[in-house]
Amino acid sequence: MARLDETRPFIPLSIAVLTVSDTRTLSDDRSGDTLVERLEKAGHRLGARAIVPDDRQAIFETVEAWTKDEAIDVVITTGGTGFTGRDVTPEALEPLFEKRMDGFSEVFHRISYDKIGTSTIQSRATGGVANATFIFVLPGSPGACRDAWDGILQAQLDYRHMPCNFVEIMPRLDEHLKRK
Repeated sequence: MARLDETRPFIPLSIAVLTVSDTRTLSDDRSGDTLVERLEKAGHRLGARAIVPDDRQAIFETVEAWTKDEAIDVVITTGGTGFTGRDVTPEALEPLFEKRMDGFSEVFHRISYDKIGTSTIQSRATGGVANATFIFVLPGSPGACRDAWDGILQAQLDYRHMPCNFVEIMPRLDEHLKRK
């Protein structure tokens, strides 16, 4: 069963938070605030934070730049995962993924189902890896951000989490580039 190995050191990560919204500002970005509060409480560092409109190019360019920044380990986005015409975050970011993380979406929906029932199907939460950086695409509600962080990301972004976690494989995410 999952456990923390207290003999291992905690390794703080640099995490960037992107809010995708046509209406939010830093003063009223509750979802972004939720993620920042949780990642800092866990001992990680906020590597960058931004708000961009629901625009594929703006979303893609911001996240791509962060994945190319060696100082950023993880990118978490919030917003734009629904089905309306303005919801384009998965379409903007999935082409960037070198590897998709189907299990993230599945576990997120399982956790979400326990809280909001079948309404979870209205989210297209996804995850992947690009440029040796983990990317998690979350719905734009504080509740969804809490569920993803508390139920998945807090443990998987902690090197002490056993039997395995994302931190321990980070040094090997770019092995395919080294083989060329």
